[in-house]
Amino acid sequence: MNLFGKSIIGLENFSSDEIRLVLDTAKEMKKIIRSGEKKVSNLRGKAIINLFLENSTRTRTSFELAGKYLGADVVSINASTSSMTKGESLRDTLRTVEAMGVDAVVMRHKAEGSAEYATKCIKPIIINAGDGAHAHPSQALLDLLTIEESKNRLEGLKVAIVGDILHSRVARSDIFGMTKMGMEVHLAGPKTLLPRFFNFDGVTIHENVEDAIKNADVINVLRLQLERMQAGLFPSAREYARIFGINKNRLSLAKDDVLILHPGPQNKGLEISDEVTYCEKSAIHSQVENGVAVRMALLDLTLLGVRD
Repeated sequence: MNLFGKSIIGLENFSSDEIRLVLDTAKEMKKIIRSGEKKVSNLRGKAIINLFLENSTRTRTSFELAGKYLGADVVSINASTSSMTKGESLRDTLRTVEAMGVDAVVMRHKAEGSAEYATKCIKPIIINAGDGAHAHPSQALLDLLTIEESKNRLEGLKVAIVGDILHSRVARSDIFGMTKMGMEVHLAGPKTLLPRFFNFDGVTIHENVEDAIKNADVINVLRLQLERMQAGLFPSAREYARIFGINKNRLSLAKDDVLILHPGPQNKGLEISDEVTYCEKSAIHSQVENGVAVRMALLDLTLLGVRD
């Protein structure tokens, strides 16, 4: 079992053993983050391009820090400063960075399938940092790490994923990762924001949020992706918050030790209330720290592989 030389496009092609390898490696990487000396030489001599053609704070910054903590040379490019503003194609941009001798490209793009397309254009490793509504594998892996650290297990846990399922690459990657690790997944959201055709073992869709979160071990609250929506998918922000928002009253339906996740950024007071965001059950800031550790693990495992 080895991820050396492999591009990371989505968790649908991961085995449970490969997910376990990333999680265990991330736990070791977390020790580096928390040490007094973050800079190690694992990836010394490696060059990584972060090609972010869609806005990001957490994912872009954590991938950049992950590469630097491991000793790689990291350069970040965004859409507004690239030659794509002059009409250059994605293919030509990728071939240009390949010609510079890079070893890996971490890529975010608004189009589904763009990361897979990139693997057919160039030889360096591609790590998908989000492609449209398709996949966000590193986010799902950091969610799994955060849950396991809190619950000391994954198998058998009930997870409720609430909100904009339709547009969420996080939800899709979480579903693949969580079901592969033996977790029970429940989805809830407005009918207009749920997949129309969905048949997946280990996943239940609910018409109301209360059924989904009842006795849940984990609630993962998704951001309403307003930038991907057309008008009319739900009546109003106030109505959405009233019917589907995760607040203190709804939280009482879950288990007493329920863990709250949110991939960020939040629409404040819409999908989740401030009192839930900042309560003791929230692991939102732990997710951010674990994001760096997971991304360090992915870079290390794909560029160097498993070492004795």
